[in-house]
Amino acid sequence: MASLKELRNRIASVKATQKITKAMQMVAAAKLRRAQEAAEAARPYSTRMAAVLANISQAVADGGDAPALMTGTGKSDVHLLVVATADRGLAGAFNSQIARFARDHARKLIAEGKTVKIFTVGKKGNDILRREFASLIVEKVELREVKQIGFTNAEAIARRVIEMFNAGEFDVCTLFYSEFKSVISQVPTAQQIIPASLPAVAGAVSGTNGAVYEYEPDPAEILNDLIPRNISVQIFRALLENVAGEMGAKMSAMDNATRNAGDMINRLTITYNRQRQAQITKELIEIISGAEAL
Repeated sequence: MASLKELRNRIASVKATQKITKAMQMVAAAKLRRAQEAAEAARPYSTRMAAVLANISQAVADGGDAPALMTGTGKSDVHLLVVATADRGLAGAFNSQIARFARDHARKLIAEGKTVKIFTVGKKGNDILRREFASLIVEKVELREVKQIGFTNAEAIARRVIEMFNAGEFDVCTLFYSEFKSVISQVPTAQQIIPASLPAVAGAVSGTNGAVYEYEPDPAEILNDLIPRNISVQIFRALLENVAGEMGAKMSAMDNATRNAGDMINRLTITYNRQRQAQITKELIEIISGAEAL
């Protein structure tokens, strides 16, 4: 059984940890609101961008002038998995859920005889996936030093992905991230970005009602400019969703840690009081026994 001094030290240590987790919870809560607003603001733009591309792509679908980024290589032998996670931990199962989702997809592709390459965005995803797929990781990007995610960060990642595609290094690219639903719910999501995955029904979105449009410049040239931008936009949205999801998961995890620390302090305090009371009672008995012996 631990001594009274050891119990006091443990109680003090847990209290110090509780202060840290409480502070981290408050910081995550403060950052969550801004991150959630940014993620929600990016959703309509990315959705509308995909709808515009779908409308324009109809104009070039029959002519065969569609860019390769939209149509792909015509094969699906080599898959690039862009796995976006956080750079820091203490967020519960947030990072492991994304990595597990990507890992299951990679295993499925490998079982089908496909070649898999992995591009990790975020330190935690790289740390988890390299345990099993170290030889498949071809690129990694860490945003640990970035205080606020910007479009330039997503654009740099998209530029590298497009360079790999133009070099013939893969046929299909799928983006993995966690879509923010609420503080306690973040859903791992997979989105194919090369070839571009566009809405099936574009007329209903744009309200064209079957109208015929003439494009200036021609639709193929417009797509050559918009599709790389769309890839950057989708990656940017994924990064913003991840930031919001990470803050929500961290807030929830730190709240649970603070509660657990409080429960542990209560248990240790009860143990300390019981042991102290037993020691005092023992000392009193020894004093009384000594007095009677005299």
